[in-house]
Amino acid sequence: MNESSTDQTDIERLHSLKRLATAVYLCQVLSFAFAGVPLLVGVAINFMKQDAVKGTYLESHFDWQIKTVWIALAGLALSGLTFEFGIGFFILIATIVLMVYRIVIGWNALNSDQPVKD
Repeated sequence: MNESSTDQTDIERLHSLKRLATAVYLCQVLSFAFAGVPLLVGVAINFMKQDAVKGTYLESHFDWQIKTVWIALAGLALSGLTFEFGIGFFILIATIVLMVYRIVIGWNALNSDQPVKD
C-alpha cells in the first residue's frame, strides 16, 4: 500500500468519525424533544467509538460530549431532588442553558475541524 492510499484511508476514516461526532451532537439536541433518550444513544456511540478517535482532534469532541452527558444527568438529578424546595426549577434552567452552550461550542468547533478547548 502506498503512502497516497494510506493518507486517503485515514482521511475517509476521519470523515466517518466526524459524522459520528455530528450525529452525537444531533442526539444531544434531540434529547430536548424526546425526553433524553437520544442523549443516552449518543453517549453509547461515544463509548463504543472512543478508541477509534484516540490521537485525533475528534478525541476532544468525544470527551466533551461525554462530559456534557454527565453534567446533564447530574443537573437533572439535582433539579429533581430539589424541585419541591423551590430551587429545582432554577437548577433545571441552568442545566439546560449549560447543555445548549456546550452543544453550540462543540458543534462550532467540529464544523471548523478544530478540537474543543476546555
